[in-house]
Amino acid sequence: MTEAMPGCIAMLADVGSALPEDRARATLVGRIWRPGIGPSVVTIRDGIVFDITSRGIATVRDLAEVIDPAGRARAAAGTEICPVEALLANSDETGRDVARPFLIAPIDLQAVKAAGVTFVVSLLERVIEEQARGAPERAAAIRADIGSLIGSDLSRLKPGSPEAMQLKALLISRGVWSQYLEVGIGADAEIFTKAQPLSAVGHGATVGLHPISTWNNPEPEVVIVVNSLGKIVGATLGNDVNLRDVEGRSALLLGKAKDNNASASLGPFIRLFDEDFSLDDVKTAVVGLEIRGQDGFELSAVSNMAEIARAPEDLAAAAIGRHHQYPDGLVLYLGTMFAPVADRDAPGKGFTHALGDVVRISTPRLGTLANRVGLSTEVPPWEFGVADLMRNLAGRGLL
Repeated sequence: MTEAMPGCIAMLADVGSALPEDRARATLVGRIWRPGIGPSVVTIRDGIVFDITSRGIATVRDLAEVIDPAGRARAAAGTEICPVEALLANSDETGRDVARPFLIAPIDLQAVKAAGVTFVVSLLERVIEEQARGAPERAAAIRADIGSLIGSDLSRLKPGSPEAMQLKALLISRGVWSQYLEVGIGADAEIFTKAQPLSAVGHGATVGLHPISTWNNPEPEVVIVVNSLGKIVGATLGNDVNLRDVEGRSALLLGKAKDNNASASLGPFIRLFDEDFSLDDVKTAVVGLEIRGQDGFELSAVSNMAEIARAPEDLAAAAIGRHHQYPDGLVLYLGTMFAPVADRDAPGKGFTHALGDVVRISTPRLGTLANRVGLSTEVPPWEFGVADLMRNLAGRGLL
């Protein structure tokens, strides 16, 4: 990573872009911090933010557990807070007025899980990371070598199928089998814990990189919201911040590579499933990524959810079921196609973040999640945990 940022580039030049293009029809819920009150569940009605926190909806977790979350959110009584544009504008951490409401991550008690190696491009890049042992200058040569053996068109290969097992046998015989290929085309999906409940950050916050990392990147993803019964009730956007050098040294360092202060961002809002938005929309989403650096660097990329190797419902079933319960539900990052290979600082070094980068992740029906990049040791520490939430809600008479 490069030196700390001397100034800031605009994060939210168009606050309206944070909302879905069909926002008038969308059932959006999220969480805000209300000064003097604490975390509150909100929805958007005709461009106005309403606090719908109540004894029945003390948390977003509670809302996800009802039979019809979207209907309940639309019917809930609420307190008018402010125009949504004002909330979004005040959510940029660098210019925030802490005396006014601002967005926080749109989930609370849910476990924060992630699925790995769900797209062919990321599968190949994980194999390359493993072979490079965390050294980005070796990646280009390894990429060419692996590509010549495996190819890049595995998109039609169903994980766990007889064809996939034949390919596995071939790759083992050639000495290039990998633990990443095992979860990419094998029978079992990779599901891991990305962050602890209440530790994710929201739209406008700074995301954190561990200071030891010199090779890292954002991972733009669609994130599904799953209740305790395993039912998918909505979706949002997420950045699964990743340390490529750390995971590349050993997959056993996945926790260090993935779970650091402010390394999981979500938002801006959850879009609940209703008559206008369903899992089919998630499956066909096209996710855009934009990175802008203070050094003038710009990068854009697109991920197509239609190219995912495992269906979202299959990934959810791998995470929750009779084999593993989540009484408060979970959110599940579905994986990314984004595997940046363009050089940024020097030939052969590939892409890595610079401090102060602004990352925007967007898709038309979920809006745009924007975050600035900092160090996990310098971003605001995570201090409000589950005990604090319970005390806060109890003090407000909501439990």
